[in-house]
Amino acid sequence: MKKSFLHIAIIMDGNGRWATSRGLPRVAGHRAGADAVRRTVEAAVELQVGTLTLYAFSSDNWRRPIAETDALMLLFEAYLHSEAVRCLSNGVRLEVAGRRDRLSSDLLAAITVAEQTTAQCERMLLRIAVDYSGRDEILRAARAATSFSGFSRDSLDNALGPDVDLLIRTGGERRLSDFLLWQSAYAELVFTPVMWPDFDAPDLEAALADFQLRDRRFGGIQSYSDDSPGGRVFQRL
Repeated sequence: MKKSFLHIAIIMDGNGRWATSRGLPRVAGHRAGADAVRRTVEAAVELQVGTLTLYAFSSDNWRRPIAETDALMLLFEAYLHSEAVRCLSNGVRLEVAGRRDRLSSDLLAAITVAEQTTAQCERMLLRIAVDYSGRDEILRAARAATSFSGFSRDSLDNALGPDVDLLIRTGGERRLSDFLLWQSAYAELVFTPVMWPDFDAPDLEAALADFQLRDRRFGGIQSYSDDSPGGRVFQRL
């Protein structure tokens, strides 16, 4: 099977509003959102996505009430414990992006186990962004890159990871919220009113269908495709 290089990033927005609209505490929305993560990961694997990056918790989210942030961290830890084996069986490598110095020791241990357990998987890369800031990531990568002799644009690109092809935001908002700013320079954007807990495989398929209709020129005048000289290479779905 030809390896897919398609990178989809998702801003998982709407958990709190989903819960509030149903008269439930916000944490109930986050729990329902965890189920949506599981469905979306499974759908992405079936659609042969190469990399799936999910925005789980931004650095700015620490401004929320401590009860909510504590619940989110516990929920994330539980997700890692329950999903590492599932990811392994599905050939999904799991990585966590973002700062780690503000995470609890228990959560750090869960991250380490999940990453080590799935390290050899090659079917899809699942990246979960926790305590993540795109601005901070760029600054840290630039400092790291310039500490080596022979600094180049390529070294910065490599430090920041793969470009995003398709960025989806749920919940009806239309902004990037400091997510993958460098990597999304030429990303196609899809905004959906669907709240994240309701997001399912058909919603991901619809976003991909929309993406396939986009004319991606990357600043040029000729569409890039698998066969065009110098074009980004990824498997057409």
